[in-house]
Amino acid sequence: MGFLWFYGVVLILEAILLPNLSESSHLKSVKDSSAFPPNFLFGTASSSYQYEGAYLSDGKGLNNWDVYTHIPGEIIDGSTGDVAVDQYHQYKKDIDLMVSLGVNSYRFSISWARILPKGRFGDVNMAGIGYYNNLINAFLLEGIQPFLTLTHFDLPQELEDRYNGFLSSESQKDFGYYADVCFKYFGDRVKFWTTFNEPNLQVTFGYRLGYFPPSRCSGPFGNCTRGNSEKEPFVAAHNMILSHATAVDIYRTKYQKEQGGSIGIVMSCHWFEPISNSTADKLASERALAFSSNWFLDPIILGKYPKEMVEILGSTLPEFSKSDQEKLKNGLDFIGINHYTSYFVQDCIYSLCENGRGSSKTEGFCLQTQQKNGVPIGQPSGMEWLFVYLEGMEKIVTYVKDRYNNIPMIITENGYAQVNNPKLSIEEYLHDVARVEYISGYLNSLITAIRKGADVRGYFVWSLLDNFEWRYSYTKRFGVHYVDYDTLERTPKLSATWFKEFIAKHKISKSNL
Repeated sequence: MGFLWFYGVVLILEAILLPNLSESSHLKSVKDSSAFPPNFLFGTASSSYQYEGAYLSDGKGLNNWDVYTHIPGEIIDGSTGDVAVDQYHQYKKDIDLMVSLGVNSYRFSISWARILPKGRFGDVNMAGIGYYNNLINAFLLEGIQPFLTLTHFDLPQELEDRYNGFLSSESQKDFGYYADVCFKYFGDRVKFWTTFNEPNLQVTFGYRLGYFPPSRCSGPFGNCTRGNSEKEPFVAAHNMILSHATAVDIYRTKYQKEQGGSIGIVMSCHWFEPISNSTADKLASERALAFSSNWFLDPIILGKYPKEMVEILGSTLPEFSKSDQEKLKNGLDFIGINHYTSYFVQDCIYSLCENGRGSSKTEGFCLQTQQKNGVPIGQPSGMEWLFVYLEGMEKIVTYVKDRYNNIPMIITENGYAQVNNPKLSIEEYLHDVARVEYISGYLNSLITAIRKGADVRGYFVWSLLDNFEWRYSYTKRFGVHYVDYDTLERTPKLSATWFKEFIAKHKISKSNL
């Protein structure tokens, strides 16, 4: 009952299912490789806390998620990321999986506390530097481009303890110092950098709803022991925007010319459909975008907050000083788009809304729902918020293209969830037809946007492996490889086989990268 037995099951499923799947409308339309530009990045994505484990190994300090997951009741099943899927020790096996898939890039994040256990208030942990050097070198030996995110929701707990992390402008100095260390030690080989992963979600979950550390909120948004849901998200967001600008300024002035890389940011980008054809609901869908991805992208690219936010929030929004505005002119080289699902939006200014996500003033008076007249926006998945709405990919990419003058875009996450159900057999997990159809359908939608002129330069599936899914812990599975959480053995699912064949058909080049 070991790996060979599991792999045999996959081969049998392939033989039965792939011929049928290849006849689907989704897969027919993605066979034409002409849509993808030369050197297009195809890869899988991960993050340090969800993957690495090695909780306090080799000099790593505590981060906010290390502390948060050890608080009873915060994680759905009481688990932690102390071990996660142990990529810290098993990265060579995982690189073998990447080689088998044929990807030419891998998106991962650095554990800030593994590099700087005390932030800028302590020494650089050279054991952490050594680990990431070994990881990066191992990727490059296999022709896999490292695509590196500086922080994916985690930061040293020291910074929370000293001054409440991103609620303090001191965080800008910390992030700049950290970024400088990473550029110095890794930038000669890393050509793709992103500063933050989904800061729009990080501030919403951490400072409005209290779902993520530092678990700050106030009623009626959540039940926390501290915080102000109507003010703190905007303070934290402001400091993250300026932390991004600080890191980009350092990269531009000290490293980019010599190292030849590019730098961007990754946003959670839902698509929002007006729930009716009324002008009010159409404006509400625009406000939903303004209070979501545009909240960060507008200041970074256009130098100011979205007009919809300014009109509604007024003085609640912090202001950018003249020096801030100068720093923001550095912008970014590309936009990372994490897209999974879409929502209907109802106006709450001119019509009465029930309480719900988006309906309050500080969320833009735009109620977000995934049902219209009792009918969901698309097929459900194993995650309650993830409904399959294929058109959303084309629409959000086209929207970002039009709003930001077609700055290069990379789809940094797109994936499908299964419930971790103990009653399911291994064969049922490996037989992930729904994930294959999701990925192929969203790729089809992406190709439509590319053919209409969107400058998209990469696509990363979330995720290489089943992993620790934040508050959901190990109860959800996003991987194209199945992980046995008792043995940590990895087994390819049908989706891995499909993605491998897709990449091979499109002849993704490694030598030209």
